[in-house]
This record gives sequence, structure tokens and C-alpha cells, in this order.
Amino acid sequence: MKETKEKVNKEQEVAEEQEAQVKDQEVKDEEVSQKDGQEETEEESSEPSLEEQLGEAKDKYLRLYSEFENFRRRTSKEKLDLISTANKDLMSDLIPVLDDFERAMSASETSEDIKAVREGMQLIQNKFNKSLENRGLKKMEVKKGDEFDDEKHEAITQIPAEKKLEGKVVDVVEPGYTLGETVVRFAKVVVGAKQ
Repeated sequence: MKETKEKVNKEQEVAEEQEAQVKDQEVKDEEVSQKDGQEETEEESSEPSLEEQLGEAKDKYLRLYSEFENFRRRTSKEKLDLISTANKDLMSDLIPVLDDFERAMSASETSEDIKAVREGMQLIQNKFNKSLENRGLKKMEVKKGDEFDDEKHEAITQIPAEKKLEGKVVDVVEPGYTLGETVVRFAKVVVGAKQ
């Protein structure tokens, strides 16, 4: 019996030792897992989570979108203002010409000197032309014998013409005008027909 008691005691001691080793191992594992957890939380705290990144991206997008909408509204309003006042300067230049026409009309009613009326009208026309030229409007120089150019001329009709005027301008019905480099009105011309 003594032997069995000793065996049982030894087995208990071995079991206790094994239990102590298991507990030590569990404590070590717990410490390691706590250290890993701390490292993970440190890494998580230094890098934002996907949800935070998504929130930041949405916020940036909404801010950018609202800035664009404000820009679009502002430019639309500026464009409307520009269109409504675009002719203001031109009209300011033409008002004195209109005044001159009114004075010329009232003077022509009482005047019997046709030459003076004609000179007055010539002065008004010159003033009017100068106002338009200052705004960039220019009259096209088109004369008989010029080559027909469909980018500047509008052919009203063709008439039989001499050999040297075939496909060329025979007569200018209405002059053309350009504003800068843009054709505002094509010159209306009569073209010599090819025979």
C-alpha cells in the first residue's frame, strides 16, 4: 500500500507539475497576446480604418461638388450680366450719332440749301462709321474683277460676262462686314458665268 500511496503521490506531483507548466504556458501566451494586441492597437491608431478613410473621401467629394456648383452658378450669373450689358458701350457711342441725325432732320426742314444738308449727312455718316470701326467692325474691300471667295462673298446670281470676268465678281450689290476676324455679313455679289 505504501507503494501505491507513493505512486499516487508521485502521480499527483507529476500532475501538479504538469498543471503548473500549463498555467505558466497560459500566462506566457496571455502576455504575448496582450503585447500583440497592444501592437495592433498602436498600428490601428496610426492608420485610419477603412470606414474613416471612406468618410474622409465622401467629405472631400461633397466639398468639391459644392465648390463646383457654386462656381457654375457664379459663372452663369456673370455670363448673363455680361450679355445684358455687352452692347452698353456700343449704344453709348451711337447715341451722339442719333442726336446728330435728329438735329440734321430738324435743320433740313427749314434749310433750302441742299448742299449744306448733304454735307451734314456726310459728317454724320463719317461719325457713325468711325464709331463702328472703333468697335472692330470693318467693311470688306470687294471690287469688280476680284476672285469669288465663298468664305467672304455670297453669290446672288450669275450673268454672262467677258472671258476675263468668268468666275469673278462682276458687281457688288451689298458690301460685307467683318468683326475682328469673323464675317458678320457676307458681301452680296454678282458673279460672271462660265461659258
